[in-house]
Amino acid sequence: MNIRDIKGIGEKTEKLFNKLSIYTDRDLIEYYPRNYDYFTPPITLDMIDSTNGTPAIEGIIVSNPVNKKIRNLNILSVNVKDNNGEILKLTWFNMPYLKNSLKIGYKFIFRGQIKRDRFERNPVMEQPVIFSLADYDKKLGVLQPVYPLTKGLSNNMITKAVSVALENISSDEDYLPESIRNRANLMKYKDAIRDVHFPVNKEKVIEARKRLIFDEFFIFLLGLRSFKSNEQIIDNNYVIKNNDESDRLIKNLPYSLTDAQTKVLNEIRCDLSSPKVMNRLVQGDVGCGKTIIAFLSLIDVVMEGYQGALMVPTEVLATQHYESLCELRDKYDLNINPVLLTGSVTAANKRIIYKDIETGSVDIVIGTHALIQEKVIYKNLALVITDEQHRFGVKQREKLNEKGNMPHILVMSATPIPRTLAIILYGDLDISVIDTMPSNRLPIKNCVVDRNYRPNAYKFIENQVRSGHQAYVICPMVEPMEEGENNSDLCDVISYTKSLKDELSDDITVEYLHGKMKPSMKNEIMERFAKNEINVLVSTTVIEVGVNVPNATVMMVEDAERFGLAGLHQLRGRVGRGGAQSYCIFVSGAKNKETRERLEILNSSNDGFYIANKDLSLRGPGDFFGIRQSGDMSFKLGDIYADASTLKLTADILREVTDGKIVLNTKESEALKHKLEKYMDMHYAINL
Repeated sequence: MNIRDIKGIGEKTEKLFNKLSIYTDRDLIEYYPRNYDYFTPPITLDMIDSTNGTPAIEGIIVSNPVNKKIRNLNILSVNVKDNNGEILKLTWFNMPYLKNSLKIGYKFIFRGQIKRDRFERNPVMEQPVIFSLADYDKKLGVLQPVYPLTKGLSNNMITKAVSVALENISSDEDYLPESIRNRANLMKYKDAIRDVHFPVNKEKVIEARKRLIFDEFFIFLLGLRSFKSNEQIIDNNYVIKNNDESDRLIKNLPYSLTDAQTKVLNEIRCDLSSPKVMNRLVQGDVGCGKTIIAFLSLIDVVMEGYQGALMVPTEVLATQHYESLCELRDKYDLNINPVLLTGSVTAANKRIIYKDIETGSVDIVIGTHALIQEKVIYKNLALVITDEQHRFGVKQREKLNEKGNMPHILVMSATPIPRTLAIILYGDLDISVIDTMPSNRLPIKNCVVDRNYRPNAYKFIENQVRSGHQAYVICPMVEPMEEGENNSDLCDVISYTKSLKDELSDDITVEYLHGKMKPSMKNEIMERFAKNEINVLVSTTVIEVGVNVPNATVMMVEDAERFGLAGLHQLRGRVGRGGAQSYCIFVSGAKNKETRERLEILNSSNDGFYIANKDLSLRGPGDFFGIRQSGDMSFKLGDIYADASTLKLTADILREVTDGKIVLNTKESEALKHKLEKYMDMHYAINL
């Protein structure tokens, strides 16, 4: 059903839903809540420090509302008295129409974040939501879904639309056989999809998420298993031997390869010369030296008369890799001819590049997904390297593979995933790990601080900029209210950029970057930052992959408690890439001891794999009330750290199915095949 056919959705609202990639009722019911809001009983002001979540205050209005105008901002304020007689000031921005409802003597329940301002005698609640006592009582103890929003589309609008869409789900709609559901202790699909949107309690959310995440993992792993079974039987059409050219480069480099780099390079070379096609993953922290290993592998292939391709997720990163390889070629007189192919290359230049690739006059192609377009025809593609491969679906990787006659596959990732999970997630690949850093890398200095440290952090950033360096500031949200009306306390990129410009000197350039921007705009911002035309970049985690800026020496992460440790380590890897000392400042609004101790782990180690294992051991199913941690990985709901137990269970059950311990009848097999083909064609070629 088209989203327009849902009751209450007109043409204007349809376009807003389309902005969120919601076009059908199926898209809508799979647009899962980002968080849940839990309404707790009203409290008094003296209980604020001991409460969790968003507080609600029952109060009587004791002053006439006052309207003030500051520039283009209309500020409405009024005082209320709680049940202990303490005064709370309420303020609303650009909501003057509330004035007529706020009369002395009226009693309401006001819900919102409370702040203590040094310029105010009484605590202040900003942008509170107003409830009658009866209306608030109806919400007590119930989890309310909170969805990612776009401007013009409210949480309430999405909630109503989802309610209507859920009515169309048949009770018989479930592709997963009963034998598997019973083995994994999973609820039915219809119950799960209802309870993930409108749960009666936290336990139901956990149960529903387990079922839906199991589905995601099951399909993902089944696709990988199919892919692996096909690849295992492929003979090596491109036997590559070690050659003097790459060995000469290794000897002439201004640094020595680490033992870990040498070990991984030998594993790759062994694969390239073996009777079977290489399918290998190289894992290693940002800055461990994966790129030079990729270049050496490409040179080995080119010296045997073949072509190689390197595909990366962003144009900026592709350009940087291309320029680095050209610099090596010119400096060490390498007999290679690389070319850069991205979406922004002009049509005329693309035609020239296509011809050069087809004739073989170009031997190394570096670029983005433009490498897999239909018009790109390789003469003799022998090696395909994908960098940060979790940013590409397996289907995309397969498309690039098809450009050659079963070329060797090398995928690289800086995502620190514990080996136990990596074996499951990258089931179609052999795994190599670069687990040591080059000796010339200065360890990043870290600190975990509360929000009161911000003025000092801003001074420190300004001093670093004055010294010629740059800084990142990371926020968990794109814009205010993104996660719902009761998360106003979280930092967002748009508002933070405005306030940071006020805090820093006028001659310091501050810009923002987030995933909702157009690709061309994102590329422009990243290029300007790489050229030091932007001094401070305020961003979401979109900068986790995509640009190498050795000049950046400060990483400041706001609301750090909202991210997983492995995700924070990934962000930290954006600095410390040059010769100067680098710093990471984790700012946390959390007051509980457990959260602070968890963040302190980042102080004790810069080892991504150690941190990933600690993240895995510390987090559990209760941690999903926050921001997703594990990047794309093709999952809408699943998180490889918080849901590691479900991932392992899924892998065990899939093994039992393929080993014949769980037997499916013809009807169940067909239902499973239909589900896979219908929903996962964008990621896998399914062969059941």
